Amino acid sequence: MHVLRDQSACPRPPEGSAVTIGAYDGVHVGHQAVITEVHRRAESRGLRSAVVTFDRHPASVVRPESAPKLLTDLDQKLELLAATGVDYCLVVTFDEARSQESADDFTRDVLVGCLNTKVVVVGEDFHFGHNRTGNVTRLTELGTDLGFEVQGIDLVDESGAPTGTGARVSSTRIRRALLAGDLVEANTMLGRPYEVRGVVDHGDERGRELGFPTANVGVPDDVLLPADGIYAGWYERPDRTVHPSAINLGRRPQFYEDAPFSLLEAHLLDFEGSLYGEAAKVRFVARLRGEAKFPTLQDLLDQIQRDCDEARRILEKP
Repeated sequence: MHVLRDQSACPRPPEGSAVTIGAYDGVHVGHQAVITEVHRRAESRGLRSAVVTFDRHPASVVRPESAPKLLTDLDQKLELLAATGVDYCLVVTFDEARSQESADDFTRDVLVGCLNTKVVVVGEDFHFGHNRTGNVTRLTELGTDLGFEVQGIDLVDESGAPTGTGARVSSTRIRRALLAGDLVEANTMLGRPYEVRGVVDHGDERGRELGFPTANVGVPDDVLLPADGIYAGWYERPDRTVHPSAINLGRRPQFYEDAPFSLLEAHLLDFEGSLYGEAAKVRFVARLRGEAKFPTLQDLLDQIQRDCDEARRILEKP
């Protein structure tokens, strides 16, 4: 996939392109269904395939006080989009000026001017442009004048089937599921384990003192963390080795009465070595239990061992 970050260097492919547009936060199964249709239309007409997305969530500019936490940072989003096999991904800088741009101007500048668009594929509820005035109807009208077709497709459920007005997969639903601790629902809608990324910081080394050393992963504030609790998951190091892990996400009530924020700590099973300062990818596979305070320290240690055993059992499943 060719990532385009500078519209002055747009390829404007002579054969034209089939394009979809959106924030694509999470690149979930609904997004994947749209991109599958982009591929189908591109192949049937000999076009290039493209995704137009943004360098940040548009809500962070339009309504920063209520902007959602991200399911994927930009790097992860681009990796996931590359895995779909599209030819181009145009990353539009979404700033104050862009937020004021009309749907018509965006269409002429980005879709026609940059990508020579011949087909646009979007979900039937698609909106864009200043005050979200652009929609499938307006895009279709513009396409008549500017030489492209528009296909608004049904949104899908967790299985990828069209839902009509049923339980549609959406980034909002995934966020709600994660915040409720429903990892099964969230991962089903994503089509993969939920992943966060960060750098391993120095903590208070409490885990090492207890005999269960952990990597304290500092996740950026704009990325969504699931509900506090104990999880089984995978930890990926920069060398791409992946380690089964028992993950504690929370405020450690055994030691702190009122911690100001949650910490993400991953205990890599059967691993010895230093992880400080390295970039980490943590994938949440299953939620084992909520966070709890135990009567004694030994009770806590016994439970941690049971959590590690349960995490190992889950992650060893074929």
